[in-house]
Amino acid sequence: MTTPVTIIGGGLGGLTLARVLHVHGIPATVYEGEASPAARTQGGLLDIHEDNGQLALRAAGLFEEFLGIVQQGAQASRVLDRNGTVLLDEPDDGTGGRPEVDRGALRRILLDSLPADTVRWGRKATAARALGDGLHEVTFADGATVTTGLLVGADGAWSRIRPLLSDAEPEYTGTSLIETRLYDCDTRHPSGARAVGGGSLFALAPGKGICAHREQGGVLHTYVTINKPREWMDTIDFTDAVGARARVAAEFHDWAPELTSLITDGETAPVPRTINTLPLDHHWSRVPGVTLLGDAAHLMYPAGEGANLAMYDGAGLATALAAHPDDTEAALATYEEAMFTRSAASAALASRIQELCFDADAPHSLVGFFTGHAARTG
Repeated sequence: MTTPVTIIGGGLGGLTLARVLHVHGIPATVYEGEASPAARTQGGLLDIHEDNGQLALRAAGLFEEFLGIVQQGAQASRVLDRNGTVLLDEPDDGTGGRPEVDRGALRRILLDSLPADTVRWGRKATAARALGDGLHEVTFADGATVTTGLLVGADGAWSRIRPLLSDAEPEYTGTSLIETRLYDCDTRHPSGARAVGGGSLFALAPGKGICAHREQGGVLHTYVTINKPREWMDTIDFTDAVGARARVAAEFHDWAPELTSLITDGETAPVPRTINTLPLDHHWSRVPGVTLLGDAAHLMYPAGEGANLAMYDGAGLATALAAHPDDTEAALATYEEAMFTRSAASAALASRIQELCFDADAPHSLVGFFTGHAARTG
């Protein structure tokens, strides 16, 4: 089978690309490895930024729908030290430019905006190869193939499309995340709920942190961050939820109990995730008929830009294709030039924020960054 625009990956970036192409009357097909839209939970809250994610939603004609799923009050944030002392407390006064939404709800808006046959579920790409003259063939797990005149890799960190363009592979940064959730928090976990407040919490110390945000329905979503070798994670049996929580909490034995309760009171099995990145200035030479967006193109530290950039990439690529209807290569060159510049800048900023969160002066370094003042020294 041959399709004109083939998008591998049905995340926010790939779906935004498909939607903006649809707005411009350009057909596309999205191949997604998940079996259905409900195959798994889609993560927690996302802050959607005025200068990229929101612009992408405007290009998609979905801005009003986006406003309808904004979680009021969730832009509030606070920074604490290990003793539970509040060092910075920023309320959500309704004027911030980064409203929070549920990732799954945002994905649903994008899916509902597409023709019913746009997304092909249960089609996990396993390989791709060039056929010449800008054509590419993608092979799926079931052995089926598709040939396309324009192939877009929107398939995340471990992209099967990236090798067509680049030899770069994600590398472990030395930092890992462990996720868990607490439910009915104000009633069942009041001390943790008070510590988190109405939005996001950053409780930090050199090399480690307990971060969390409040989601709808009284849910606290906790992200423990710790700088450890990959082998440290391998020593923990995460199939033993109670034991794993205790092992992780032991790293925070001298922290305030309202903070460690966000680990020990977890009601879902802790999920380990290593943080991997591509080079800050990852780029490639133009290859006819193929490009990348989102994490496939510029995997970086999770500092709030990943989903926003993926959506902005998708909108930018679609807009470039619409502006060059008879010259796909000119469209791809225009898109990539702009994408390389902004992604390198965002990756450098994300790396800097990560450093400030966990350096020797944490959490004061992050407070200084947020307030525009030099970090405390001594």
